[in-house]
Amino acid sequence: MYAVKIVGISKKFKLYQQRTYSLKEFLIRRNNQYEEFWALKNININIPKGKTVGLVGKNGSGKSTLLKIIARILKPTEGFIEVNGKVSALLELGAGFQSDFTGRENIFLNGSILGLSNKEITNKMQDIIDFSELEDFIDTPVRNYSSGMYMRLAFAIAVNVDPDILLVDEVLAVGDEAFQKKCLEKINEYKAKGKTIIIVSHSADLVEAFCDLAVLLKQGQVEDVGTASEIIKKYRMLG
Repeated sequence: MYAVKIVGISKKFKLYQQRTYSLKEFLIRRNNQYEEFWALKNININIPKGKTVGLVGKNGSGKSTLLKIIARILKPTEGFIEVNGKVSALLELGAGFQSDFTGRENIFLNGSILGLSNKEITNKMQDIIDFSELEDFIDTPVRNYSSGMYMRLAFAIAVNVDPDILLVDEVLAVGDEAFQKKCLEKINEYKAKGKTIIIVSHSADLVEAFCDLAVLLKQGQVEDVGTASEIIKKYRMLG
């Protein structure tokens, strides 16, 4: 059974060539002052349930765009996607956080976005705080958090809502070594439970170590799909 089925997905963005300085100017020029950029072109991938899959490729290959489409943050221009199970996405660092809210308030906010009731969030609150190691700062507005603290809280929320599918984009590059190890241990725990995990990373070693399968993207298209070791070998050859 597939956790995620991606059929003919393409994504087009409009790249505006001329800087505008007013809303009126933008509205006048928007129809003829842009180029079309296809970030993804006819992507077809089936991600089996219970597998850990890495998305690799050079900058601009479409990895993060594809992950955002799986997370329903972006809509595809063409094609469709079928997701079987509850998704928790750890994408851009601190995405979805309200800077004036405290860490605790942001846990309630993000938990509700992920479909949890207030009672469920309350029950999970201490586990999230303990995992984040932010007990002393949890009632401080997150605008005062460092990037590492953002990452700790975001990861703690994402992994404690018990998703069927966990999406992770590059966030393990942030934070101290001890917490990175803790995060990777949590990912291994999810693997052992048969959860589906999709990871975007520039770290070939991480993908090879933790992923069962990998997808190599190049200029918005699927270059190859295979075992993590096979795909990482090809990825390294790209230079």
